[in-house]
Amino acid sequence: MTKHIDIIIVGGGVIGSSIAYNLLNDGYEGEIIVFEKDRIYEYSSTPRSAGGIRQLFTTSVNILMGKFGIETYRSFPEKMAIDGERAEIDFEQAGYLFLAKNDTEMKHLEQQMVLQHSHGVMSELLDKSSLLSIIPELTIDDLAGGLFSKEDGYLDPYSVMQGYAKKAKQLGAQYVFDEVDTILTDRNGVQGIRTYSGDIYHAPLVINCAGPWAAGLSEKINLPIPVVPLKRQIIQFDIAKPLARKLPLTVDPTGVYFRHEGETIISGFSEEVKPGIDFTWKRSFFTEQLWPVLADRVPNFEQAKIKSGWAGMYSYNTVDQNAIIGEHPELNGYYLACGFSGHGMQQGPAIGKGMSELIRTGKYETIDLTPLRFERFNEKDLVIEGAVV
Repeated sequence: MTKHIDIIIVGGGVIGSSIAYNLLNDGYEGEIIVFEKDRIYEYSSTPRSAGGIRQLFTTSVNILMGKFGIETYRSFPEKMAIDGERAEIDFEQAGYLFLAKNDTEMKHLEQQMVLQHSHGVMSELLDKSSLLSIIPELTIDDLAGGLFSKEDGYLDPYSVMQGYAKKAKQLGAQYVFDEVDTILTDRNGVQGIRTYSGDIYHAPLVINCAGPWAAGLSEKINLPIPVVPLKRQIIQFDIAKPLARKLPLTVDPTGVYFRHEGETIISGFSEEVKPGIDFTWKRSFFTEQLWPVLADRVPNFEQAKIKSGWAGMYSYNTVDQNAIIGEHPELNGYYLACGFSGHGMQQGPAIGKGMSELIRTGKYETIDLTPLRFERFNEKDLVIEGAVV
C-alpha cells in the first residue's frame, strides 16, 4: 500500500501526541498520521514514568518549558474534554523539593532560585528546620536545607498521553499502529516512511519522536544522534505508619526520589546501567539501593512492603542530557523531538507548542527552543542542566 500525506510523526507517546494536537489545534490543515508500534502502550516510556512536573531547573529553556507545562496541566481536563467529558489527569500540586546536605549545595540551589525567580517561578530556599513544615517526619540532621516549589507536583502520565491522543484524533489526526522500519529519503530530503509490514507512506516532513528507539531509526538513514536507552526502575510500596501530609516529589542528596502515589509511595533512582532496552525490575533494587536511603531519610519508611514495580526507558542524551528539538541540518524535512533524558512528560506541552510553531511559521514564538537544536553539538554550545534526576 502507498499513501500520500503531509506530516508523519513516528511515536505516539506524549511528545508525538502533543505535537499532533498542537499542530491541528493551532490551525494546521494538512493530513497528519502518527505511527505507534505499541497498540496498548505497554512499553511506551510515557506511562512508565514517575509523572513528576517541575520548574526547578538550572537553565532558562528548561525552566520556561516547566512553567509552560504547569500552566498547561492545570487546565488540561477542561481543554482536552471531548463531548463534555473532562480529561482527568490527577494533577496534584503537592510541590517539588530538592534536599541539600551542605553549604556548597545550598549555594547552588540559591543560584538556581535566582534564575527561577527571574522567570516568574516562585521557588523557596528553605533552611533545615523549615523542611519540617513540608515533611514533618523528615530526618534533617545531615541536611543543610532545600529548594521547594509549591506549584510543582505530579500526575498520571498515561492519562495525559491518552488525553492528547484522543483530542488529536478528534481534530483529525490519524493513528496507525504499525512499526516504522525506515525513513525514506532522496537528494531533496525526506520522502516518507516504510513500515515493517511493507506499506509506504509518502510525506515531505517526518518527525522522529520514537523515544528510546529514536536513535536506531536515525541511524538507518546515516544520521546518528547521541541518544541511548537507559533502564530506570520505579518501586511502589506501602508503609505501616502513614505520613501526616501529602509528599512533594522529594529528591534526596543521594539522587533517590520519592512521592505519594495514592496512599502508597513510589521511589526510584538513576542507577548505573548499560544502554539497552530492558523492562525487567528487581526487588533487590529496592532492598539494596532505595530502602537504606529511604529509611534513613523518613523513619516511617523503615517498615515498608513492596507492592509492585516496573521499569521504563530514559531516552538519554549522552552529551548534555537535554532534548534535541527541530529540523536536522543535514536532511530537509527531517525533524527531531527526542533525547529528553527523563523530562519528556513535563516538557511535552512546550515541545508540542514549539514544534507546531516551527513547522507552521518557521520560527518559535511562545518559548525559544533554539538552544535545543541539533547543531549545538558541533557548535559546542551545549545546554548544561544541573538538576537532572
